[in-house]
Amino acid sequence: MNLPLISKLLSVVAVLIGTMMAFSLPWALPAVSGHGFEKLGFFGLTTSMIVSLAVAAVLLRIGRNAQGQLYRKEAMAVVGLSWILATVLGALPFYLSGTARERAWNPQTQKDERVPMDIADALFESQSGFSTTGATVITDLRRVPDSILFWRSSTHFLGGLGIIVLFVAILGQGSAGKALMRAEMPGPTADNSQARMQHTAWVFASIYFGLNAVLTVVLMIEGMGPLDALCHAFGTMATGGFSTHNESLGYFGTHGYNGPLIEMTIVVFMILAGTNFALLYVMVLPKLGLKEKFYRFFGDVEFRVYIAIILGVTAMVCLFGLLMSNDFGDLPSAIRYGLFQVVSILTTTGYGTHDFDGWNSFGRGVLFLLMFVGGCAGSTGGGMKVIRHILFLKILRLEVEQAFHPNVVRPLRLGGKAIDDKDLRRNIMVYFGLILVIFVFSWMALVTIEPDSTWSRSGQPASNKLIDCASGVAATLNNIGPGLGIVGATENYAHFTFASKLLFTWLMMLGRLEIFVILVLFMPSFWRTR
Repeated sequence: MNLPLISKLLSVVAVLIGTMMAFSLPWALPAVSGHGFEKLGFFGLTTSMIVSLAVAAVLLRIGRNAQGQLYRKEAMAVVGLSWILATVLGALPFYLSGTARERAWNPQTQKDERVPMDIADALFESQSGFSTTGATVITDLRRVPDSILFWRSSTHFLGGLGIIVLFVAILGQGSAGKALMRAEMPGPTADNSQARMQHTAWVFASIYFGLNAVLTVVLMIEGMGPLDALCHAFGTMATGGFSTHNESLGYFGTHGYNGPLIEMTIVVFMILAGTNFALLYVMVLPKLGLKEKFYRFFGDVEFRVYIAIILGVTAMVCLFGLLMSNDFGDLPSAIRYGLFQVVSILTTTGYGTHDFDGWNSFGRGVLFLLMFVGGCAGSTGGGMKVIRHILFLKILRLEVEQAFHPNVVRPLRLGGKAIDDKDLRRNIMVYFGLILVIFVFSWMALVTIEPDSTWSRSGQPASNKLIDCASGVAATLNNIGPGLGIVGATENYAHFTFASKLLFTWLMMLGRLEIFVILVLFMPSFWRTR
């Protein structure tokens, strides 16, 4: 393992994190924010910048004589350690600014006092941002400095397309770019976009930046202020879900804004964010005619299934919500709220406009299952990815057929074309198996370590513990954010204990990097041999 080279590359990540913090400082100016407590945000951010740059200097000093080529092993180590480093450095502004997690009654002072974030809270919030999960431990965003709110959403911006993708786009890294990109984006289509990885990174980053800029402008035209527009654009295009208001996007529908227009705008951009960026690139290629662009875009199997899931599940949620329990009141409201929540959960964005935890059991169950689907490969969406589910079902069909026709060998086909499935079948089955194992063990670990008093403090019945814990694990492992019950659309993760928050933090990182890059860091053989 080439540790000096790894250290040198990690120093660049530390510089990137520290530099990004500077863009949050203008929001700490009283003339911009209008708040009197912004000095806490300014102190937290400036101190965090100094620490980040100092860490970068130490890492660069260690790697000053780095030589040799970046092989796949080193690339995986850089990616995994980069996300751990980003989580720690990204947590500093929350911790050092004394950002309040909640307000609680102090029996000694007989006052309702603010409870600042501890280390677990800060790490949770930081990883939730970088992994684009959007889960939070903050119960009242109105008492959070604007500069910290902007930094919180900036972690979405950095994590949306991946810190390493931006790293490759900016610095290139030559032939090492391919190894870094493969480790960062391990989905089934990670290697198929372009021959040159730096060009691919620039293309993806340009589309990402462009969509963020367009959405920001559109939201400002629709009535949002600059801070709200930027933060919600970051949260949408990163499929993250951090909002600047306690009511999430539902705030704009109840405070004099054109709520339905804003919500449908966000729906369109969430769908784009959950689409393979290689398909979006096709739509801007000047050498292709409109007919060919249309054919390539809508001819993609994964995209067609992705849209079919959105339309089909929305129809079922609306139908059962209107006929079984009157969750919505009328058809327009059913379409408005049902479509938004289905797209929000499927793309793993996690924004909320309606308390879906109050829906009927069918609607809640369908949303829970959607947590395990996710967006398309090559998108900013989390989850298991639509393409994996397509391939998984095809593999199961072939295996069942081979049970009664053992001598018949059929190739794995996608879109009518045979694909090389030498390693693909094994990778898909292993990935599904790992997700199941991690989900079950994490669920039981959470049930074991989290006391029943957590539910009583939050006003929730302890009888829901099994379902709520399963929902929390699914929501963090698949980078969704909100779940059901104690972590539902109107709740958060503040009530959980220190150990549980660390477990959730680890699950969010596992889900974002699709398991392997993080798990290998805990294998001694990974560090000993090439």
